Amino acid sequence: MKKIITFISYIILVLYSNVLNSEENRNLKIGLVAPLTGEYSELGNSILYSLQLALEEINDRKVFIIPRDGGFNDKQKLNSAIKEIKSQGANIIIGPISHEGFSTAKNHGDIIFISPSNITPKFTDNIISVGISLESQLISITNFLKKQKKRKTIIMFPKNKYEDLIEKKLKELNLDKIKIFKYNPDPQILTGEIEKLTNYSQRKKNLELRKKMFEDKEDEQSLKTLEKLEQLYTLGEVNFDSVIIIDFGNNLKSVLTSLVYADVDQNKILFTTINQWFDESIFYENTIQNLYYPSINLREFNKYKQKYFRKFKSYPNEITILTYDALGLIYYTWKKNGSLKSINDFAFKSKIKGKIGTFSLNDKRVIQDLDIYKTDKNKFIRF
Repeated sequence: MKKIITFISYIILVLYSNVLNSEENRNLKIGLVAPLTGEYSELGNSILYSLQLALEEINDRKVFIIPRDGGFNDKQKLNSAIKEIKSQGANIIIGPISHEGFSTAKNHGDIIFISPSNITPKFTDNIISVGISLESQLISITNFLKKQKKRKTIIMFPKNKYEDLIEKKLKELNLDKIKIFKYNPDPQILTGEIEKLTNYSQRKKNLELRKKMFEDKEDEQSLKTLEKLEQLYTLGEVNFDSVIIIDFGNNLKSVLTSLVYADVDQNKILFTTINQWFDESIFYENTIQNLYYPSINLREFNKYKQKYFRKFKSYPNEITILTYDALGLIYYTWKKNGSLKSINDFAFKSKIKGKIGTFSLNDKRVIQDLDIYKTDKNKFIRF
C-alpha cells in the first residue's frame, strides 16, 4: 500500500514540477480536480493514471497537468482546488467528476471545465460534459430499432429520483410519442405491473379456452393441435414489438426476468437497454437469449485497459477512458486554435475520433456515435 501511495505522490510531484518549469505563454496547462484522497481516491487516482497515459501518447513537452484533490461532492474542497489550479496559470480543468460539482464550477466563469459527467450533452455555461449521455444512447437505440423495422416500442424506466429527468430528455428528443411505462423497482410489485403491461392474465385465459376446444376431440388433427398448445404458456400477442429498458444491475435483471416470466416471445420482441459498460454479470441471467445496447467501441476499450494494466498493474475504472479522451480533445483544440479562450473553441462542425469512438460537438452538444452490441453465448458481439 505504501508503494502505491509513494508512486501516486511521485506522479503528482513530477507533473507539478513540470508546471513550475514551463514557459508561461507557450505551454498548455491543464488542471485536474478529482478525489485523490478519501473514500473515492481509487477513482481519482485511476483518472490521474489515465492522464499520464494520454500525456505519453501525446508526447508533447509543452503539455502539463496540474492535479489537485477536489474531493467528491465536497464544494469547499472543490472550490479550493480550482483556485489553486487557477493560481498556477491554467484556464482549463478536467472535472468535476460528477454533476453535483457543476454549481461550484460555474462560479469560476473564466475557467473551462471538461467533465466526464453524462447528465447533459449540451455545453452549459463554462462546462462541457463528455460522458456517454442518455441522449446519445437513445439516438443510437432508436436508429437501431428503425433499421430492425420495429415501430411499436415501449420505453421502460423505474419510478425514482431520475424519472423526471428521463421524461424531460425523451421530450427533447421527440420520443414522447413512444409509449412510456414506469415501474416500481420493488421486484414483488414489478411482476404484477409487467403482467398488466403484457396482458398476461388474458393471454393465459386465451390458451385455456383454446385447449378446451380440442380436449374432447379424438381426431388426429385435433390431437396434434392440442399437443402444440400444451407446449405454450399463453396465447396471443403483446401490444409492442420492442422495449428500451433504462435501468442497471439487479433492477435491470428483475425487469428482464419479469418480461420472460410473462411469456414475452424473445424471437418476436427485441429487448434493448442502455450502456452497461460490458458488465459480464448479465451473462448469468439465463432467461435472456439476446440483449442489445449501445456502447463505446469494445476493441478500443480493451486495448486501453490492457495498456493501462501494463503500465500500472491494475485495471482502470470505466470512466477513465473519458478523461483520457478529454485530454486528447483539449490538446487537439489547443493545437488547432493556438489557444483556449472559452468553450466556444470546442464547437467543431466536423466529428472527432477518440478511444470511445466517434463523437460530435456540433451545435454545442456532445453526441457520441455508439456501436450496438448484443449478449450472445457469454460474449459481447458487435451487431
